[in-house]
Amino acid sequence: MLLFGLIGILVIIFFAFYAGAVTKKIMYEPEEKTTRFSIGSTNEEESTKEGKSSSQPEIAVDYAKEEWGYHGGDYYNRRFSQLEDINLDTIKDLKPEWVTSLGASLDMKFSGEATPIVEDGVMYIATAENDVLAMDAKTGEKIWEYRPHIEEKLDTVCCGWTTRGVTVGEGLVFAGLLDARLVALDQKTGEVVWETEVADWEEGYTVTSAPLYYNGKVYTGVSGGEYGIRGRIMAYDAEYGHEVWRWYTIPTPYEKHGDTWPNDENKNWLHGGAPVWNTPAVDPELGNIYFVTGNTAPDLDGSKREGDNLYANSIVALNAETGEYVWHFQQVHHDIWDLDPTNPVILFDVEINGEMRKALGEAGKTGWIYFLDRETGEPLIGIEEKPVPQLAEQKTSPTQPFPVGDSFVPQQVTEEDIERDLSDDFEGKIGSIFTPFWDEPITLKPSAFGGANWPPSAYSPETEYFYVIGTDAYIALTRHDEDAYEEGGMWIGSIFVPVTDAPVRGTITAMDVKTNKIAWQVVWDTNAYSGVLATAGDLIFVGHNDGRLVAFNAKTGAEVWSYKMDAGANAPSITYEIDGEQYLSIFAAGNSLAGSVHGDKVYTFKLDGSWDGTVIDASEGTKGESVGKNEEAVKEDTTGATAEADPYAAGASVYEGNCLSCHGNLGVNGHNGPNLQLSEFAEDYDNVVDRIKNGGTTMPAFADNLSEEEIEAVAKYVNELLTKLDE
Repeated sequence: MLLFGLIGILVIIFFAFYAGAVTKKIMYEPEEKTTRFSIGSTNEEESTKEGKSSSQPEIAVDYAKEEWGYHGGDYYNRRFSQLEDINLDTIKDLKPEWVTSLGASLDMKFSGEATPIVEDGVMYIATAENDVLAMDAKTGEKIWEYRPHIEEKLDTVCCGWTTRGVTVGEGLVFAGLLDARLVALDQKTGEVVWETEVADWEEGYTVTSAPLYYNGKVYTGVSGGEYGIRGRIMAYDAEYGHEVWRWYTIPTPYEKHGDTWPNDENKNWLHGGAPVWNTPAVDPELGNIYFVTGNTAPDLDGSKREGDNLYANSIVALNAETGEYVWHFQQVHHDIWDLDPTNPVILFDVEINGEMRKALGEAGKTGWIYFLDRETGEPLIGIEEKPVPQLAEQKTSPTQPFPVGDSFVPQQVTEEDIERDLSDDFEGKIGSIFTPFWDEPITLKPSAFGGANWPPSAYSPETEYFYVIGTDAYIALTRHDEDAYEEGGMWIGSIFVPVTDAPVRGTITAMDVKTNKIAWQVVWDTNAYSGVLATAGDLIFVGHNDGRLVAFNAKTGAEVWSYKMDAGANAPSITYEIDGEQYLSIFAAGNSLAGSVHGDKVYTFKLDGSWDGTVIDASEGTKGESVGKNEEAVKEDTTGATAEADPYAAGASVYEGNCLSCHGNLGVNGHNGPNLQLSEFAEDYDNVVDRIKNGGTTMPAFADNLSEEEIEAVAKYVNELLTKLDE
């Protein structure tokens, strides 16, 4: 018996080894070089898994109406509601009905960006601290809360702490957490049903997007492109939480399109970025999910990664059931400007030249909208590959895609811009989109902030307009040599340099999807940074940094209504119906990168709303009674005993809570603030104190948020420590 047992084990080992060898051969079989535009057709065998077809034509995709059950309103991410009681005639009567304080932190490192979900009369909302709350959508009263208490020392996040929301399905609420966990909560109680680790946050992986629930699976990608990750998107079983499939956004050198990365001893493709930090759209009939991939790594240094660097900076279609590649379209080849797409993909059907087309649109940081046929990935209107300026050191791509039509933000810096916007002593070099740079700064447009950033766009079938909000800002780019990649560390390739005191403008634009031309546009004197809601009432709703929720005529762009809240309106609004009445809600919590006032409240409106000014308190551990930390932030004394051991400890603590997301770790590589290590302005202590108290062009004032002791402590930290680190 022992002999037969040993023989059996040997046979099993042999077949396991043989199967592994065959699998390895299949996975690493070199493929022919491919063109930049690529379609990968899948046959019936590839389209099925465990007997399940990827095509689910019986799953209807209707526009949102009574409920807001998906992050983008529906599976197509259109953010359009068929509700029309709130319209151009009645909008004057729109007033608050209830306001609920969620008990979230007011530190500047937190940004409220979540879209509420409403199903069966219950609203589900997530704070920047990744707390999830369920509330009565009619009254605002808390039903349950889940507070995961993310590790405070988590520092592998480029742009402040946030989440863009949750999703629901099969009686569960699914949330992606900043420390790279995916959790499923009981929809009625908030209790944890299962939890799985998506990746390791200490290696640079985080999750900021709202997951997608579809057909028994939960889909999520990862953030962390600035930390040298290898991007990926995964599908998990909704009931049990185990991984069903994963697809890497950067292929191995031996896979399809792997030749778009150098195959050298550094293996930069292993940490080349391409995160997926937006919620996919899904077409049940075609059986595909659609999403965009983020920046390459290192962001600004192309010398280490010759080639187009697929699938970074791309719109990608995958088989929803199996994760098989279907097609891709790359918006920026070999990106060195951090002009990666981050706006969620929107699907829609439209008649063009007498033919009904299955379309998609995606608004890029480049300032263009890319309209494609979602069946094939081919341009819907027209996209031309055009020659662009070259720089051998950066190994730039010889051409870039130029969509036919209009850009929704300026794409070059002109002499007129210098005279109007920049200081009299400005003598730097200027350029336009795709102008390369090396060791001398060049001031360009659009900035790495956008164009369009994460705030989602909307599509209206009534106007056939694609509504997108954008940022018109200057940025100076240069390339500095960096040390080799280090796991969990920033790997950008240089320093993002906002142009000090240059104005930042925002655009709200309606683009005709049949022509890609501007139908109307509104320009603000600050960046537009909230997302868009479109409704059948001929309205679109957009949030403003100053706290206003603003309604525009969807056809003309005329402003028709606004309401000012107590914090920046930097999240998308939604609408829903209960007992025949239409409600409108938004999470007004401010945003670090927008420089807006922070808060923690959900504001909900309806026609002839009757809010009496009393804020419902949904703070942790309460049943509605006040704990005194929402109307006015409780200030802790950060200047105590720690200052005796480390004179900069108190200032460092204030800096990490309020300044890091914009100015970056140790004052460099932030996304909206200047490099403090190189700042002559910051070398004067009084300058620093004044700027902290009173703010600047893009920096908020902290006089009402920080005590005198905190302001002095952080000013000392910046002036005496950070400005000396470059010496």
